[in-house]
Amino acid sequence: MATVIVTLLGKPGCHLCDDARTVVEDVVAGFPAGSVEFEERSILDDADLLERYADDIPVVLVAGRVHTYWRVDPDRLRRTVADALA
Repeated sequence: MATVIVTLLGKPGCHLCDDARTVVEDVVAGFPAGSVEFEERSILDDADLLERYADDIPVVLVAGRVHTYWRVDPDRLRRTVADALA
């Protein structure tokens, strides 16, 4: 079984990013160990990400594809991750 990577793009001091992190961590924790990996990246560390997403953070990617911007719906994220695992 391949591992699905869920990526949170944000920046320090972003309260929406903090909210999104909590939701993403909770959703990822609900899947079997090793099946879903969570990573977080700051757009401030990557000029391309900063240019692309400066006005849209937080951004959640599932398997490299944009899942959502700004607010994270846990049920929708859970379904998307489950679909990526299937």
